[in-house]
Amino acid sequence: MTRYRGRFAPSPTGPLHFGSLVAAAGSYLDARHQQGEWLLRIEDLDPPREIAGATDSIIRTLEQLGMTWDGPISYQSQRSHLYDEALGRLWQQDYLYDCGCSRKEITDTAVVTETGPVYPGTCRNGLPPGRSPRSVRVRVDPVTGSVRDRLQAPLQQQLASEVGDFIVRRADQLFSYQIAVVVDDAEQQISHVVRGADLLDSTPRQIYLQQLLGLPTPEYLHLPVAVDSKLAKLSKQTFARPVTPDDRHSAIINALRFLRQPLPDPVHDASRDELWQWAIDHWDVTAVPACRTLAAPVEYIEPD
Repeated sequence: MTRYRGRFAPSPTGPLHFGSLVAAAGSYLDARHQQGEWLLRIEDLDPPREIAGATDSIIRTLEQLGMTWDGPISYQSQRSHLYDEALGRLWQQDYLYDCGCSRKEITDTAVVTETGPVYPGTCRNGLPPGRSPRSVRVRVDPVTGSVRDRLQAPLQQQLASEVGDFIVRRADQLFSYQIAVVVDDAEQQISHVVRGADLLDSTPRQIYLQQLLGLPTPEYLHLPVAVDSKLAKLSKQTFARPVTPDDRHSAIINALRFLRQPLPDPVHDASRDELWQWAIDHWDVTAVPACRTLAAPVEYIEPD
């Protein structure tokens, strides 16, 4: 990968809110500042969580914000054959196995770490008597997963003891985020991943899969996540307000301020396109706070 290729990959679980805008803006500015390509990928991999019309709403909002992407939009729902091929390679390497455990059984018996319950390996050597296959897990070797992030502190994770064998195909037969994002980033030749720090702890799993599949590892930059007054990530579940056409100018300004980027003076006299060009020219990763969360502006938080 000799050319910068970045991407924004939202899930259509609701309209674009401020937290998503921060991730979009950070990835967009990082790509354009380095004269690279910026792709748009819709991660519609989980139909039960999707909201009708959310995909069109996200695309329309990005267009109204003046954020232009390169090439056609890709949709994970149209890429299942690529994920199947990757799982087939892992089966051939004997790195996958069927698991018959329910989520409740694991939660009741597993050791819980910062990344969640650690799978105890119940089905690692074969399904116990009376069990039927539910999900598919990848065997985790006793290795240390390391992430040298461009912003956050270096992360080291003992995959076997802190995560355990993790799911790549769920009990409902849907592919996991971990396998899909690894396959997509490699197939689309993504050189730089810029996204929220809520995904930092899952990055060692993705690097592990990249290594098993012989795929390149992109450079990672995990931005602070916008949180409400209760330190909860802005989301549909926390009633985050969507970004609307009426506030798109202020939304861009607020996103740049959230990322601690310099602004033109006077900022409110700059047009939408002038704002973006200024921000592209002056993009400074070192100015972004190296923390995992930051308080969102109050206007994007639904009051109690």
